[in-house]
Amino acid sequence: MLCNSCLLLSLPPSSSFSSSITATKLFHLRRRSREPHRLRSPEDLPAALRHSRRTADHLVAGATGDGAFPADIGSIRRTTNSGDAYVGLFVRMLGLDNDPLDREQAVITLWKYSQGGRKCIDEIMQFPGCINLVINLLRSESSSTCEAAAGLLHTVSSVNLYRDAVAKCGAIEEISSLLCQSELTPEVKEQGLCTLWSLSINDTLRLKIAKSGLLPKFIRFLDDEEVKVKEAAGGILANLALSSCNHDIMVEAGVIPKLADLLKRKDEDSKIIRKEAKSALLELCKDEYFRTLITEEGLIRVPIVGSSAYQAVRSVTRSWPSLPDGTEIQRSQRPSRYGASELLLGLNIQDRNLTLEYAKMNAIVGRSQQQFLARIGAIEMEDGRKAESQSLSNQHYTLLHWIDGVARLVLILGLEDLSAIIRAAYSIADASISENMRISFKEAGAIRHLVQLLHHNSETVRQAVVHALDRLSLSYRVCQTIEAEGALEPLVNVLKDPNTSVVLLEKTINILSRIFDIGNDMKPKIDDKVVDQPEEIEKAPSGSHDTGGSKRSLPTSLNHERLSREVIIDSSVISTLIDILKKSSPSLQIKVASILEYLASFESYATTMTAVGIVSGLDAVFERGALNGDIDNQPELTLVETEEIGLATSAAARLLAKLLNYEQFCRSIDPMNFNVVLCRILKSNIPLRTKDWVAACLVKLESKVGSGANHGYAVDMEVTIYETIPRVVEQMSTSFSFEDKRAAVIELNRIISGGSMECTRAVAAAGGIFPLVEFLNEGSGDALEASLAILYNLSMDAENHPAIVAAGAVPVLKRLVLTEGPQWTRALHLFRTLPT
Repeated sequence: MLCNSCLLLSLPPSSSFSSSITATKLFHLRRRSREPHRLRSPEDLPAALRHSRRTADHLVAGATGDGAFPADIGSIRRTTNSGDAYVGLFVRMLGLDNDPLDREQAVITLWKYSQGGRKCIDEIMQFPGCINLVINLLRSESSSTCEAAAGLLHTVSSVNLYRDAVAKCGAIEEISSLLCQSELTPEVKEQGLCTLWSLSINDTLRLKIAKSGLLPKFIRFLDDEEVKVKEAAGGILANLALSSCNHDIMVEAGVIPKLADLLKRKDEDSKIIRKEAKSALLELCKDEYFRTLITEEGLIRVPIVGSSAYQAVRSVTRSWPSLPDGTEIQRSQRPSRYGASELLLGLNIQDRNLTLEYAKMNAIVGRSQQQFLARIGAIEMEDGRKAESQSLSNQHYTLLHWIDGVARLVLILGLEDLSAIIRAAYSIADASISENMRISFKEAGAIRHLVQLLHHNSETVRQAVVHALDRLSLSYRVCQTIEAEGALEPLVNVLKDPNTSVVLLEKTINILSRIFDIGNDMKPKIDDKVVDQPEEIEKAPSGSHDTGGSKRSLPTSLNHERLSREVIIDSSVISTLIDILKKSSPSLQIKVASILEYLASFESYATTMTAVGIVSGLDAVFERGALNGDIDNQPELTLVETEEIGLATSAAARLLAKLLNYEQFCRSIDPMNFNVVLCRILKSNIPLRTKDWVAACLVKLESKVGSGANHGYAVDMEVTIYETIPRVVEQMSTSFSFEDKRAAVIELNRIISGGSMECTRAVAAAGGIFPLVEFLNEGSGDALEASLAILYNLSMDAENHPAIVAAGAVPVLKRLVLTEGPQWTRALHLFRTLPT
């Protein structure tokens, strides 16, 4: 239905309207129509105006004569052959002094007209102040007015030339206020979000939008019932993610779970939503931490390598799905040309009468899907189009559900494209964030491919592969598979290569340290596997899962493993490890010392270490730890560096304690040299928990190669003062268990009762006065008596009186004396020694 003003413009030339119609009469005619005018298309307005050129002239003349529209008639009549000549009339109708219905009809008409293209938008924007008037209409109570105003801003801001002008007029602020209203029609939300979508293309404006406080709103709009609203909200988030400075606030607002859920939905109607969600998540994936959060949501970043790289996969002879251990599934039909039978069998593996782990079933399903897509040439097609349409596609990534992502990455490892293999290896490392993901890659067959690539001539390939194996080897089960696939020999070769980079060397040592089963927590896992799941360790040839048979076969398996290691680990490898121990950083010394500690469990290796100079390697580590306690020569160290030095010293002390079991090593060392340096380490600033093995090593060194009772007394006293007392005081201060505190107080009293003033000073220096006074309020019986005894010994030194009083001992002692409990006399003696 046309409004009255448009009826006037659309009358045929024969109509007998006189030019004396005033603007006031026209306003009354327009008010009679309560429905806002909506043109069916942007072309309707120019057509209507061209059809009634003479009547329109009368209208403009009458309005101008009345003074209601002080428009520039010359600008209005410039192009009288088109509807553009009358844009100024509707712009004037947007004025604040006009009737709300007139302004609504004007903005609706201009919105529809602006959809006619760039020329129409240029005509509107030639009138200064037009955007300000349109933005003012966003405050209207009419939904139609708000929708049209936001829609006009959307079309105008879609032109790069006018985007800044729209923002400078306050569009972002007004739309933000509009979207914060509780009740909005879907159309208003759609147009408002679309305007922000267009504005967020600009780098500066997207920062302004991100700081407007609308991020929670955008995320909530992702759950809106209207598809267009969800699409616009997703588009805004995708544009905001293009600026890395927005990533933190987006993640804090909870955008990752929402976008990941949209991307994983297979029943989502809108492809635009999935596209924008993927774009935003891929931008967030550029940050390693955020990439981990996305992987936790079940999505894996997979490189797009190009369809040509999969040609070899499509030309491979038709295969048949098999279990991860190599057992083939019995064929029941003739294979199809493109592997459809394999696909169907893989997808329906759960329906077959097979007892499989969840990870194995997922590996078969994912492999069947990806191999089938590769054979038919549709593996990297999205929405029916190739994803790698540009020459720069080798730098692109996509996001896949973890089942498909794991299978796709393993498939890429088998390609011939080196760049694709490298990118896939790094993606595997990024995705290996949990035990489940590592086991999934193991079941999918990634370990065999990666181990084979360790023999590659390219160091870049080896570095990517070792990086992936480093992450995967965090799982003990995967680590066993890595060694079973024959990774030990190529890793040792990497170790012995003098041209190996530092990064590659560190990761190689990480893997070797895990293969050699250094961690104390690994052996319980082996025992659990033997007791609970023996079939996981070794499967009987007959296929049965007899528990007893598996247990009996375990020692044979371990002996075979030991023999294979002895063949690979020779004197040159040990010499290389000792050289690394002497020259490397503390973080690397920790791993090397752990590997050598494992090898020292065997006498043949211990003999080799002694022959090739393990003492020099130990000296290098111990000297660095001792230097940390030398105040005069101590360099500026961070807390992390001090922690690493302490851990390296502790690992070297464990290695020394292991080597002291062999007489040949004991005869080859100077015990006094080790004794002096270990005592210096006890006095150093390394963390207290890392001094345990240093103290134990000192005691063992004395028992093995001691030189008299006096020397033994000195060692015991050094250990007590610099390791035992600080450890017990720390236990009193930090423990939440009353029993632990009680045991610590009793042990400390036993040490102090020896009568050595050095021990008493060590208690005060370690900060033991405050926790002892605090224990007076909690303890009872022998523990309370022990605490009072320690404080009494401390009070014998007048320098400790201020600390005892400051800790609040006086009121506590008064209470104990007045209650006349079992310990009141000891409390009285202590109270009398303190200044009053």
